[in-house]
Formats: sequence, C-alpha cells, structure tokens
Amino acid sequence: WVICLWGKWYFDNMIIDGKQVVFAGGGKKLFWRYLAWSILTIITLGIWGFWMAVRILKWEADYIYFACMMLRENKADGIVSGACHSTANTLRPALQLIKAKPGSRLVSAFFIMVVPDCELGYHGTFLFGDCGLEQNPESEKLAGIAISSAESFKYLVEGEPLVAMLSYSTKGSARHADVDKVYNAYKIARDNAPYLKIDGELQLDAALIPEIAEYKAPGSKVAGKANVLIFPDLDSGNIGYKLVQRLAKAEAYGPITQGMNKPVNDLSRGCSAKDIVGVIAITAVQAQEV
Repeated sequence: WVICLWGKWYFDNMIIDGKQVVFAGGGKKLFWRYLAWSILTIITLGIWGFWMAVRILKWEADYIYFACMMLRENKADGIVSGACHSTANTLRPALQLIKAKPGSRLVSAFFIMVVPDCELGYHGTFLFGDCGLEQNPESEKLAGIAISSAESFKYLVEGEPLVAMLSYSTKGSARHADVDKVYNAYKIARDNAPYLKIDGELQLDAALIPEIAEYKAPGSKVAGKANVLIFPDLDSGNIGYKLVQRLAKAEAYGPITQGMNKPVNDLSRGCSAKDIVGVIAITAVQAQEV
C-alpha cells in the first residue's frame, strides 16, 4: 500500500530535464479544473456539455481529451498522437475543444515528405496535401488547402512554395467533372492568393519532371519544379504519400494539421520512432507560430 502511494506520488511529480511529465493517471488539480469547465459547459451547451463531462470523467481512458484540455488551458503548447490510434480518434477531440483559428479557411492535414537521393522538389523535400482529413473537398475547399499548404511549406521548410494542383489531366487534356473541380480550385486559389506560384490542373509527371513539363505545360512557372502537391481527394492523397514512403523509402512526417487554433498533429499507426521525433519537432515549430 505504501509502495503504491509512493509510486502514485512519483508519477504525479515526475520531472525530466526540468519539465514536469503529466500522466493521464495523474494531475488531479488539472482534472478537477477541467471537470469544472465541463459542468459550466453543461449549463451553456446542454446535452453536448453533459456528454463532454462524461468523457472527462473517463479521463484515464480518453487521454486525448485530457491532452486537449491541457492545450486549451495553456498547460501545453502542442499535441502529438496517433501512433496507437486512428486519425479520427486523434483529431475529433481537437476539433471539438481546440477548434479552427479565427479567419481560417478550413482545417486540413498534410505530410512533409523527404525523399532520399532526389533532386526534385525542394532538394527532395515536398509537402503533400490533403492526405489525412478532407475526404472529397469541393473547389473552394481545395483552393483553401492549396493556399494553407503553401504557407505551411514556407515557414516549415523555409523554401519558396511552388504549388501544383494534381489531376489525371494536364491543361484540359481530359474532360470530366473531377478535372473541372481541380481547375476551378486553381482559379480560386490564384485569385485569392495572387502572390503564390500555383498552377493546375497538372498530372504528376508534368508537375515534377522538367522535360515533360516543357511538352505538356509550356510556359508554366510551376510545372517541372513543384514542391507542394495538392491531391484532388483523400483517396489519392493517402495512397500517394504511402507509395512514396514505401517504394522511394521517403521519410513521411504527419499528418500535420493546419488551420487549428493550436498545433495538434497525428501520426500513422505504421510510424517509426524517427517519425515521432520528426512530428514533435514540427509541432514545436508550429507552436512558435501561434
């Protein structure tokens, strides 16, 4: 019994390199503070607040909610999760508690891809979006993803974003509603962010390979040089990043969210320890931008 009490005190007060480690099984002061917040939520939001209070009462099991409450209360600067949980279980609490930042076009997700021995993109580095959140964005949302992704690339990679809106068609080579969606997204993004170098619709080879770009998209400022690749839907984005990760042995960091009030980032359940460290580093950079 004494050993159990000592163990509980030890874990509730663990310090590593001058930083307190708060476990979901500890931090009672934080728990009661968050429970009080939930009771106020019941009063103001009714059934949803009651449901949230029940979730907080189960804080030992739902530590993602606990972490989101810490982030909301400025007891943490960012969250990294997902190594053992689905994207939905990681991002749902964040969307409920942290929410989108004011003025944000939408919340979306991207991957930073680092391809070894590759001269394409920005010295082998790319941003792929949206590969983790928006299932089938219409043109307005796709344009918003493109603009947000360009901004994320600029402050994370510190290179000039060259944005390609991807499709199975290049400059009208095919006719279909899906092609129209991408082309319309390109026009919206171009009009809303005229300072960006962006082009579409482009096939992947036209976006990346200079020789093919000269033939398929002559005169483009992006074709053959793209480093920000915007996929038309979640199916193509998720498949695309996994192909590059597994076949080209690329490092894949993400899904990284953009448009949130504070950084909450996901991991693939197939991630490595190196992937986790990389996403933590990106989260730290994002926290400084908030």
